[in-house]
Amino acid sequence: MSKKGKESYFWTSYSDLMTNLFFVMLMLFILAVALIHGQGAATRKELDKINEIRDAIRNIDTTYFQYDPVYKKHILKTKVQFQKGSSDIDDLDEETKSELCAVRDAIKDKLEDLLEKDTNASYLLVIEGQASKDSYPLNNQLSYDRALSLFKFWFPNQENTTLQFFNLPCEVVIAGAGQMEGKPRDEINSANQRFLIQIMPQMGIIE
Repeated sequence: MSKKGKESYFWTSYSDLMTNLFFVMLMLFILAVALIHGQGAATRKELDKINEIRDAIRNIDTTYFQYDPVYKKHILKTKVQFQKGSSDIDDLDEETKSELCAVRDAIKDKLEDLLEKDTNASYLLVIEGQASKDSYPLNNQLSYDRALSLFKFWFPNQENTTLQFFNLPCEVVIAGAGQMEGKPRDEINSANQRFLIQIMPQMGIIE
């Protein structure tokens, strides 16, 4: 495997590992809280609440999202076609940009629905960019820049230091997965220019 291929595999695997570790740590946190309160183990109610949140997040609008149960991420169905080495949203046609705005609104609707059921909850929204397998030497940085460009497109007046999703209790994390492997007969494989979206509850006391 080439050096670039190893870097791509590392960053993709790292992202997937961190997602799974998050939910492991969430479980451990609940167990720790239960022990502190002298319960000896997490109550069934608390564990059911965790599973309820995870299931609710999975059921986001399937018009725009496809859930990957293996990696526990939502793949954006919207096809994005950047120029080689570019993270400029203006590379995309008006129809694609319009659909990306609809995606933002779908996420907002899902978060508002979740917060209506639990007004004390707060969330993390991870926007993960990806790049094609090509000869561009900075694909790791490029994938991050593309994710940041999407956020700036959604919220053009927000400062980079305040990555908040509307006025909701939802912080935004920008991530890049580097270049993705192409098909054997398609070295560039521009279909791998895409965004992955993750919505995760922030750890806290679940009531």
